[in-house]
Amino acid sequence: MNPKVDFYFEGNEKWQKEIRQMRSIALDCGLEEVLKWGCPCYQYNDANIVLIHVFKEYCAFLFFKGALIKDEKGILIQQTQNVQSARQVRFTGIKEIEKHKKILKAYIYQAIEIEKAGLKVKLKKTSDYNIPQEFQTQLNKKATLKKAFESLTPGRQRAYLFYFSQAKQSKTRLDRVQKYIPKILEGKGLDD
Repeated sequence: MNPKVDFYFEGNEKWQKEIRQMRSIALDCGLEEVLKWGCPCYQYNDANIVLIHVFKEYCAFLFFKGALIKDEKGILIQQTQNVQSARQVRFTGIKEIEKHKKILKAYIYQAIEIEKAGLKVKLKKTSDYNIPQEFQTQLNKKATLKKAFESLTPGRQRAYLFYFSQAKQSKTRLDRVQKYIPKILEGKGLDD
C-alpha cells in the first residue's frame, strides 16, 4: 500500500467498501500502487495495468490494455466507441466485486502477461479520422494553420478532430474551429 493513495480510500464514503476490496485484489496480484490522475493506479515494472476510479452510478477497474484481454466472462466494457485501448469492469456493490474476485485476478494476471510480452493496442491513425469540412476549409485557406496543425502530436490532432466533429450543426463546428485556431497556431492541444 502506498500512503500517498490512502486519501482516495478514506474520502469516498459512497464506494469506500467497494474500492477498498478492489485495492486488495490489485495488491494481491503483486502490483505496485501509485497515484496517477488523482486515482489509485496499479503497475507492473512501471507499466500501468489497472486503475480504480469512481463515478456517481458505479466504481470501476479500468484495464489500460483491456482491448487485448480475452474477456471470456463478458464483463469488460468499452466506455465509448472512441476509447481504443482501455476497458472497464463496473461495480455497483461489494457483492459483485466479491463474486468476480477470481476472474478479476485472472484478468489482472492476463494484463501483466500482455505487458511482459510487449503487446500494444493498434490505435487508429490521425488519417483514419474524418476532418470536418469547416476545419478543412480553414486548413485550405491558411497555410500557417495547416503547418501548425500538422506539427501537433497525433494525439492532439485527434483530440481536435474529434471535438470539432462532435458538433451536430455546421455553425457549432465552425464556432469551435474559430475558437481553437489560436491554440493550434501556438502549438497547443485542446486542453493545454
